[in-house]
This record gives sequence, C-alpha cells and structure tokens, in this order.
Amino acid sequence: MSTAQEGTHETSALSVRLQQEGQRRAVASTVAFLSRHAPFNKMDAASLQWFAEKAQIVFYPAGNLIVGADSGNVRYFYLIESGKVQARQAGEVVVTEYSILSHGPGESFPIGAVTAGRPSTNDYTALEDSFCYLLPAEDYLVLMAKSPEFNLFCTQYIASLLDQSRRQLQAQFAQKASEQQTLNSPLSGIGTRSPLAVLPETPLREAFQAMSQANVGSVIVVDTQKKPQGIFTRSDLLDRVVLAELPLTTAIREAMSATPATLNEHATAYDAMLLMAKEGIRHVLITDHAGALSGIVSERDLFALQRVGLRQIRQTIEAASDVDALKTAAADVRQLSFNMLAQGIGAEQLTQFISALNDALTRRVLQLNLERHDFSGIDWCWLAFGSEGRDEQTFSTDQDNGIVYQVPVGEDQASLKARLLAFALDVNKALDQIGFPLCKGDIMASNPQWCLTLDEWRSQFTEWIRVPEPVALLNASIFFDFRPLYGKVELADSMRRHLLHQAQAMPVFLQAMARNALDVAPPLGKIRDFLTDLEPDAPGKIDLKKYGSRIFVDVARIYALSAGVHSTNTLQRLRLSAQKMNIRGDEINAVLDGLNFIQFLRLQHQHLHGEPGRQGDNLIDPEKLNELDRRILKESFRQARKIQSRLKLDYQVNH
Repeated sequence: MSTAQEGTHETSALSVRLQQEGQRRAVASTVAFLSRHAPFNKMDAASLQWFAEKAQIVFYPAGNLIVGADSGNVRYFYLIESGKVQARQAGEVVVTEYSILSHGPGESFPIGAVTAGRPSTNDYTALEDSFCYLLPAEDYLVLMAKSPEFNLFCTQYIASLLDQSRRQLQAQFAQKASEQQTLNSPLSGIGTRSPLAVLPETPLREAFQAMSQANVGSVIVVDTQKKPQGIFTRSDLLDRVVLAELPLTTAIREAMSATPATLNEHATAYDAMLLMAKEGIRHVLITDHAGALSGIVSERDLFALQRVGLRQIRQTIEAASDVDALKTAAADVRQLSFNMLAQGIGAEQLTQFISALNDALTRRVLQLNLERHDFSGIDWCWLAFGSEGRDEQTFSTDQDNGIVYQVPVGEDQASLKARLLAFALDVNKALDQIGFPLCKGDIMASNPQWCLTLDEWRSQFTEWIRVPEPVALLNASIFFDFRPLYGKVELADSMRRHLLHQAQAMPVFLQAMARNALDVAPPLGKIRDFLTDLEPDAPGKIDLKKYGSRIFVDVARIYALSAGVHSTNTLQRLRLSAQKMNIRGDEINAVLDGLNFIQFLRLQHQHLHGEPGRQGDNLIDPEKLNELDRRILKESFRQARKIQSRLKLDYQVNH
C-alpha cells in the first residue's frame, strides 16, 4: 500500500470514528433528555436507548406546518425537544378557545393518529423555532410492544401521568407514612386467612365452642361451596340468643346476620374501609374468584395501621352527646383523610370517603337536635346540596342543605314549618361549630325558601325549568344536585323523578343550561400554557374549582338530566350518560381522568397550604407546580375544553 493510500485509509478510519463518536454523543444526549420527561423517566434503559437510536431530530422554523390533516397517514411520533408547537383543529376557519392548543418541550403528538395509523385531525404548526424528535411509526409500534410504561402512556395518557403524580406525592409523605401499610394494598394480604366457618345447620352450642377454642370473636356461616351466607359475632350473643331465649340446639342460621358484606380478595384495604364507613359495620368478608370465603378483615386489621382509626372516629360520632365531641371527630376525619391522601388514594375515592364520614357527622347532629324537637308522625327528610349532594366534598366545605316535608291531615302547615325552621337553625349552628361554615348564600334548611313541602319543591323545580332565566339557571346548578341524608328518603326519590321528567320534557331548558355552562372556559392560553389573570384578587393564580372542576360538574349535570340518570355524583353521571349517549369509552375515560386530577390537586393544595380550623382555598400558582403536574393540569384543562366542545355541538350553542 502506498503512502497516499495509507493516508487515505487513516483519514477514512478517523472519519468513521468521529462519526461514531458523534452518534454516541447524540444518543446519550437524547437519553438524557428523555429521562427528564414522562413516560420515559419510568422506562428501562434498553427502551430509552432503542428510542434514541431510532429517532432523528428535526428543526422546524416558526410558522412551518409540521404535520396536518392533509399530510396523509401519520408517519412519525413527534416529541418536542425545544420550542413550542400549536395544535389547531383542521377545517376551523375562526380560531376559538375550543379549536386551539399549544405544546411545549417533553410533550408529544399526535398520539391517537400514529397509534391508529390514520391522518391527524389537527394541524400542528411551530409557534416558534422548534426542534422535534421524530420516531418512525413502525418503530413507535415496536416500542409500544417493548415497553409497558410507554404502552400505558400512549393508550391511557392522563391516567399514566396521574399515576406518576400520585407517586410523587407519596414520596413527599414517605417519612410520615413509612410505618403505615398503604390502603391500596389488596385484601388478599390483609386480615385473617381461612377464618372460622360453619354450616347453616350447625347448632349454636357447637358454633360457640368452636369460637371459644379458636379464641375468635366471630364465625362465618357458609354453604357447602364455602360461599358466605351470614356472620355471627360476640356482640350478637346478647340480643339474638340470650334475650331472644334461643335454645343452644337452635341452628346458627336462625341467629346469624344474613347477607354479610363481602369484597373480592383483589379489592383494596380502602374499599373495605369505605364499605365499613358507609354500612356502619366492623367486619368485611373476603372471597376468591369463585365467591368462596377466603378471609375476613376487621376494623382492627385496617386501622391498627392508621394513626387515626375509623373505629375511633365512628365510635366518637355515635357516642357523641354534644357538639364538642363531634368537633373532635370532625378533626379526626380530616386527619384520617390526610393520611389517605399521603398514601396515594385517588380523588374519587377520597372525596366519597370524606362525604361518607361527613354524612355520619351530620346525621348525629340531627339526632342530637331531635331530642329537643319532636317530629313524630311527620314525614320529612334532610337534603344535602352542592358538593355534599354530589358525594364530592374536599377538605374545605361549607353547608348547603334543605328540608322536604309533607303536612299530615289536620296539621297546620305554618305551625309545622315554624317548628322545622327552628330545628334547622339549631342544626345549622351546630354544624358550623363542628367545622362546616354557614353558607354565605344562605342555602340552608333554616332559610324558609329551602324548607318546603314536597309539592312546593316540585313546583319550584317546574318553575325554574319552564322559565330558565339567569337566577333559575343558577338555582338549578345548586339545587338539582340533591341527596337525602336523614329521614324519609322516599320524599327525595319523588323529587328526583319529578325533576328528570320535567327536564327531559323541556329541551329548551337544557339548551339554556348548556349556554350557561359555556360561560366559563378552562384557563388555557393560546401562547402561554395557562391564563392566570382571571381572578383580580388572586393575580398569578388559577381557581381550580371555578375554572376546573365546575366545568365538568356543569356538563355532567346537563347530560344526566337529558339521559334520565338518577345519580348526582359527577363521575357517575358522566359514566352513565356516556353509556346512554354512545360516547366512546376512551373519550369519557380521558375526561374522568382529567376531573380526577383537578380534584386531586385541590385536595393536595388544601392539605399542604390549609390551616387548622380554617377553610383552605382552591387557588394554585401553576408556576410552583412541578413539571409533571403542570403537564397533567394542562391536559386536564384540555379535557374540560373537549367536553365543553361536545356540549356546544350537542346543544347547538353559538357561543
């Protein structure tokens, strides 16, 4: 080989080495970027390396179309490295708040289109000079198969991010909760395995002997397939055997509590806790996939793990003889709820749990006051409105309540109403003392406007529906979310049937409600991520209730009235309405995830920034959120925008 040839060969080899080194550095840089953003920060190193080797980075000057509806089937998965990209609904001539979105570094698009192998429904344009990683569609599908985290992210976008956010919150509380077992633990690992069980025909004497020998306080009654039929506990002994004078030869089926509470072993400790709170029970039976008894979990099993126990709280509530005792229980409810939040319990479950225990507090207040107010022979019912009526109470909640009643034959209505109002005033004051502030808008049972007979409530609903003026629409948004808490619940059921019948017969009213619901839009900016100047008294902040959860609540109420859904809970309304209106499962699930995150963020904010004895607020500064929570919040607001957009089309609202 000549000297010239040797030189050429060395130069070529050096060039290859430099090229390889450049590629290695580019891959390393890509992996470092990916590791800072979800879902890549949860993916294994091999999957990140694979993405980095297959992707290319492309520059798009400001104003350039990146991919659009006219580009044919999407050929790449795009991930923004720097800059900002605007997504605009294809075909929209006029830019509205419903048709334009923006994406920043770490965000990807168009996930749905590249997964389905179809054209994009949006046009994506560089708002400013931007760099994007492009992963070919075929490699994108391979990565989905290789990485469960990436697959979950692409198929359940918000749910995947929300799970990561919960994990971050759990990390914040790791030191506090280190000694506590998580309430997300499956029941298969909690409680007693293979509990004492007998057949229904077992004599009482034999069952009691078995309990004594095993040194247990309960025995489960099962059939020949080991399926639970009942439960007998030591607390049943006095009333059901001794006082009832049952011979010990009697079959235990005559003394057991039939249809015991059961949960599948894959249910969580939280599920058991909520069931105990709602039903006022101390044991939940655990069954396997075939419905056979596999275990039993007690309050002691669940709440020996908690610093504040449900049994302690409920016993305090049930035994409370005055407001001061209930005030202590209310503080315990808040503390137990904080513990659950720290353990990563979801917003839907946590708000239901708070509502269930607050219901118990309210019922005890009512019982204590009934000792001084006698309504024997009177059909009446205490109603909850607003967030409590929807089973959606957060840590900060005031009172929204009313009374429905019927006047017995021969009774003077004015006199009866005066007695009910005096009772309601005592209840409202007591609730205020234990931590539920008086309603500033006077939506309380002590207000004569909201202490009405069944016929008066029906007439009021009919009037609001037939003449949907602004005040009527405002009242509808409050009073149509009612739930019976105490008394004759059939009165509330009758109100509900009347309301749904009237609303479905008046589509003009539903359209007016839709128009009203669209008055508040999610605080998404066309250029910057969020609008933070909507509240003059809170510059730089966003009211998560007014501009977040309220949007979902308003839309859900309209669809529920239209579809004849009896539930008042927003998530249930959306789920059930979607089934009746043929809304796709993935579409409604994304909406539910969006609402759950906003509620979760409200709870987190109220916990971290609230003060004992004072109501927290719903005002968050998005600049103080971590990158992940900012990203999920933006996506959650997008889901609010999407569901509003659907409402706008369904009710043909020009807004």
